[in-house]
Amino acid sequence: MLACHKDGMNTIDGGEYDGKTLQEVLETEGLEKAAGTHCLRFPYFPVLIKLIDAYDNLSVQVHPDDAYARRVENEFGKTECWYVLDAADGAELIYGFKEAITKDDFKNAIEAGTLLDRLNRVKIKKGDLLFIEAGTVHAIGKGALIAEIQQNSNCTYRVYDYGRLGKDGKPRELHIEKAVDVSVTAPPKYAVKPFGEEEAHGGYVFQLLTKCDLFTVEHYDVGNSVTLSADETSFCHLLIIDGDGTVNGRAAKKGDSFLVPAGFGDCTVSGKIEFLLTKI
Repeated sequence: MLACHKDGMNTIDGGEYDGKTLQEVLETEGLEKAAGTHCLRFPYFPVLIKLIDAYDNLSVQVHPDDAYARRVENEFGKTECWYVLDAADGAELIYGFKEAITKDDFKNAIEAGTLLDRLNRVKIKKGDLLFIEAGTVHAIGKGALIAEIQQNSNCTYRVYDYGRLGKDGKPRELHIEKAVDVSVTAPPKYAVKPFGEEEAHGGYVFQLLTKCDLFTVEHYDVGNSVTLSADETSFCHLLIIDGDGTVNGRAAKKGDSFLVPAGFGDCTVSGKIEFLLTKI
């Protein structure tokens, strides 16, 4: 939904840059003008936003932090958050460990195929929020529809894959040594809920989902209209997750993605419409 990475790239729809990639826009306008001054501390466009619809249990993974990823992979680390858009009855996510274990116990459990017994399973419902710091072992379970906001990185270590085979007929590669190096083998530090409480305002309801030094994510449920402001410090990205209306006069519906450049100023969202706003 928002991608400026060598493994995937958004294309602009409409306007001056119609048909151009997001990277081409950044190269023309400059990172500061298009993305904002808060983004200048990153050597790349800072976030990647995905929708993940899990038809089956996805592999158990862990991501390194910046220091490890830069040293070992020449890539950046990955901290992310998950917002649950929908969940089938009984859908679960894996989020850290049930209890603290040693690194040796972690490695032995991977090799013995008993890792799932040690991991923390979380029943999920629409509206849940999980903040997943680099080093947190995690997985998306069957029946979960997730909005994922993450550092702009594709650095992932696979820990467990349910014995599935790849296209070559062999089990998919696990990254055991690296996973053991970077994992925090303890229960998660954060509760499975948004960071802030809902706040009712005239025409809309606001909630802070998460805030860290890498990104801030907010939830808006609009019944009439809300005016946002994109100042020179950061772009605003709007991911429409329900309803329909307009974003600064342009038609918007569930599944649409809007990038409001830094310095754009006021932007009005109108209609009965629900969206996630990400900024730096």
